[in-house]
Amino acid sequence: MSESSAATATAVVAPRLRRRFEVAGVVQGVGFRPFVYVTAARLGLAGSVRNTLAGVRVEVEGDPGDVARFARALEEDPPPLALVVGIESRDVALRGGTGFTIVDSEADADPVGARTFASPDAALCADCRAELDDPGDRRHRHPFISCTHCGPRFTIITALPYDRSSTTMAGFAMCAACAAEYADPADRRFHAQPIACHDCGPRLSLVTGDGRTVHGDEPALSAARDLLADGKVVAVKGLGGYHLACDARNEHAVAELRRRKQRGDKPFAVMPRDLRTARTLVRVGVGAAELLTGPRAPILLLPRTGTSLAASVAPGNPDLGVLLPYTPLHVLLLGPEGDTEGPDVLVMTSGNLSGEPIVIDDRAAREVLAPLVDAWLVHDRPIRVPCDDSVTRWVASAELPVRRSRGYAPLPIALPFEVDPVLAVGADLKNACALASGRYAWVSQHIGDLDDLSTVRALGETVAHLQTLTGVEPGRLVADDHPGYRSGGWARQHADGRTVSRVQHHHAHIASVMGEHGLGLDDTVLGIAFDGTGYGTDGAVWGGEALVATYASFRRAAHLRYVPLAGGDVSVLRPYRMALSHLRAAGVPWDDDIPAVAACPRRERVVLAHQLDTGFGCVPTSSMGRLFDAVSSLLGVRHVVDYEAEAAIELESLARSVDLADPYRFGVQPAGDDTAGLVADAGPVVRAVVADVRRGTSRPVVAARFHRGVAELMVTLAEHERARTGLATVALGGGVFQNALLLETGTRLLEDAGFTVLRPRLLPPNDGGIALGQVLVGAVAHPPTYPTER
Repeated sequence: MSESSAATATAVVAPRLRRRFEVAGVVQGVGFRPFVYVTAARLGLAGSVRNTLAGVRVEVEGDPGDVARFARALEEDPPPLALVVGIESRDVALRGGTGFTIVDSEADADPVGARTFASPDAALCADCRAELDDPGDRRHRHPFISCTHCGPRFTIITALPYDRSSTTMAGFAMCAACAAEYADPADRRFHAQPIACHDCGPRLSLVTGDGRTVHGDEPALSAARDLLADGKVVAVKGLGGYHLACDARNEHAVAELRRRKQRGDKPFAVMPRDLRTARTLVRVGVGAAELLTGPRAPILLLPRTGTSLAASVAPGNPDLGVLLPYTPLHVLLLGPEGDTEGPDVLVMTSGNLSGEPIVIDDRAAREVLAPLVDAWLVHDRPIRVPCDDSVTRWVASAELPVRRSRGYAPLPIALPFEVDPVLAVGADLKNACALASGRYAWVSQHIGDLDDLSTVRALGETVAHLQTLTGVEPGRLVADDHPGYRSGGWARQHADGRTVSRVQHHHAHIASVMGEHGLGLDDTVLGIAFDGTGYGTDGAVWGGEALVATYASFRRAAHLRYVPLAGGDVSVLRPYRMALSHLRAAGVPWDDDIPAVAACPRRERVVLAHQLDTGFGCVPTSSMGRLFDAVSSLLGVRHVVDYEAEAAIELESLARSVDLADPYRFGVQPAGDDTAGLVADAGPVVRAVVADVRRGTSRPVVAARFHRGVAELMVTLAEHERARTGLATVALGGGVFQNALLLETGTRLLEDAGFTVLRPRLLPPNDGGIALGQVLVGAVAHPPTYPTER
């Protein structure tokens, strides 16, 4: 044998491995395929990557050690906007080759049993902002600059897999330069579906009230800035709908917008030019700054520090809703730092008529918004689905969602157990629906209050869009137990032979918080559910509840003592009526020196007294939200409200200014029935408030004593249940816990007493988060098991 033959015979062939990865989660439209391409190339691996209905499929081939390093990178180092929720892998037959490619997306059957998760819209990233400001960049001042790290996603997707042809960008052909970037693995816009520039669109135009049109990005922007500087109101087409914008420092402009929109005293959100400007208006801590400048860019409710804005922006409100420019169009509209030609802070409120969904259609905007605005700043990229701005608070070093929408929806929420395909239709106020299947639920963007036919239609359209994005075909529906809810009516009308389960309102609130925190089927909590209105199992209006709850059932462990709610919504809009009802229940005469009594017209007092005496037009209520309203009126803070929780918000504002105050004490006694529950009587609190008012105690002290009293009531109820059953986990749910002072104080007191406290963190405590609870309760109880009290 020759020497060369011997060498060949003894050569060791390096081992080689080919592995397929099926990656599920938010992995389309977030630069995941470019990340895979670059990672595989760096490791010298051959193979391919493609989008599928399930997410992303990757095959890599090469040295086993490099394949293992690639697998770790998939799990540990994905792109910033990606959310990997599952990776399945298996070895496959070797195919050879040395190159790695991105192949066309496929729409075949889902191999892992779940569709991919569509990405939320993401705020303008730092790299795109730098290019926007750079005169030497070809996208300098381009109103639609974006990349794989930012820009529209959810609001432009028409189908999956996520490719340009499946978005509202399909009608915009890429120019040669954009096409080259799109195809270049080394470019930040590699496979960025919304890629665009000055040459390939989209484009701006401005339409004035008299029908004149200004075409072109720069002319339209200039005209819009001039109108805003002149005190006009401009409808601005954004990512998920139209905003109404005006100069937030111009009192005439803000007051005129408020008058046109018939908004009462409900606060407007404002958009300052940058974080520096925001700090002159509100107190911004580290966590709040990260939220404001992050990819979600919500409206953040923060304590006001300045008074330079128009008084009509947020009258009587201690907080200001602030969001920073999150699209390049917003940045250009506000201008650079130091610019004095236009406003540096804009009111930026939803473009809709009161009670209707945000407008997304250009023709509808011209018609519906005509009474509200002086001009329209529009673009020619269609919006597929409405998506309002999200609203959140920063409480006790954590985010507290108030409205979950742009930037958050439709991110999935992991479920603690598997569920069959189901649709939960939410509640009538702050409606958001949810689709769920397997171990995930997709809670929709904020839809609105279902007191208008257009909002009910929006619910149906949202359901259809979510089904398109998730592939979930619900086999049944779940609705609130209230027999008159429009959401429940919609579910029954669209059941098409499917079962419609009904879930008690406060049970759903608590189950939602349990689900967020991953509690299992065998877990039990004491759920404290404080809100304004929820249909009880006895036909009363509940809202001050302590429930011993699992997903399958609950026991009413305690509640506020019933008082009459006279006239339904009339008493909700006029807190003085609720105050008089509580006075009557507490045995306090209606004397004119009590602010709430003085606020009630004498003729109305006569009618109200008759209702309370006879029960005519009354329903019993245990609502904590209505008690907050009553105390606000007793104190002379707010007798009539223009929007939900206005009286409670002002009461919280007063209470914040007092560090310590002796709490008012509720009367707590056994319910007197066979439930072994408690009743918390607000009568002693009402009598104490009246006594303090009469002796001239300051409003902030009274408000603080009330807040502390409610927080200590929570501890009292929890300690009673722990002594009885050993239960030491408390879940807090319901709209009253949007009150940051109550949430923070109650949580601290409970934790000091040795309880584990679960608070909302992913979904709002209000009805905007209730659909998740409906999913979970409806999954394990058909129908749910409730105590028979009717």
